[in-house]
Amino acid sequence: MASGDLERGTKNRGNNSNIPSYYVETAEKRWTSWIIPMFVAVNIAVFIVVMYVNDCPKKTQGIEGSCVAKFLHRFSFQPLKENPLFGPSSDTLEKMGALEWNKVVHGHQGWRLVSCIWLHAGVIHVLTNVLSLIFIGIRLEQEFGFVRVGIIYLVSGFGGSILSALFIQKNISVGASGALFGLLGAMLSELLTNWTIYANKIAALFTLVIIIAINLAVGILPHVDNFAHIGGFISGFLLGFVLLLRPQFGWAENRYSPADARVKSKHKAYQYVFLLAAAVLLIVGFTLGLVTLFKGKSGSDHCSWCHYLNCVPTSRWKCQN
Repeated sequence: MASGDLERGTKNRGNNSNIPSYYVETAEKRWTSWIIPMFVAVNIAVFIVVMYVNDCPKKTQGIEGSCVAKFLHRFSFQPLKENPLFGPSSDTLEKMGALEWNKVVHGHQGWRLVSCIWLHAGVIHVLTNVLSLIFIGIRLEQEFGFVRVGIIYLVSGFGGSILSALFIQKNISVGASGALFGLLGAMLSELLTNWTIYANKIAALFTLVIIIAINLAVGILPHVDNFAHIGGFISGFLLGFVLLLRPQFGWAENRYSPADARVKSKHKAYQYVFLLAAAVLLIVGFTLGLVTLFKGKSGSDHCSWCHYLNCVPTSRWKCQN
């Protein structure tokens, strides 16, 4: 997954001995990142536990094909024909909490909507997500703190699981990609809602949109759960309007202004409009999604073309399974 590092710009202003220069990058508190490294450690630790439980040598005895990297003993990987990502079997993933529609709806195992976020299909899968999380998440946490970034990550992952379960009902799904797309979505809404404090804003917007578009385009390949990506992205995008507001440019200087000077409001009116609209959409969306899911209905019943968002058939592959 690609990631972007969009630098916020600063504006030049005249020197004034009574009013210190205000720069967006330095005036706000810079947080020490710890929750993103913790998420990285948890994802890796869970994968190790899953491989321990998988125990390929024991489960493949007498079965055609052999484990990969046998020197790892019980941590060795399933045959590549079964799992080309160097990971466990689908049975092990399902046992450990993979998202599976029937178990969520009819087995009353709603916890799978959360547990699947911490599981990965293989070494390639977990490394891709962990590296993306480091590049995207640490910068966000340094700017906005662990509480807001942690909420966006977890809620976006949950939102991705809901949309995935609504549309994918015959296969299991695992991975933190929904949560990662939520962070990308939050980066986009943060840029939009804090538009006035950015320099080179058009270039920043264009770069971020291209990054997001490329990552979503990869999701139309077979065996990639793009519904989790889309659900996570939408959740994070809306959460960004709610949680990542910044004061408008120049607000911090108000404390140094004369008593009779006109004082700027902390936020602009459009920021509050975005916040209110996003909050309403989040509540309505999650409520409708959960109600529809636990009623056992499929999203495809209401959207006959939505399956193309997850996989587009070509002469090289099919999308039936």
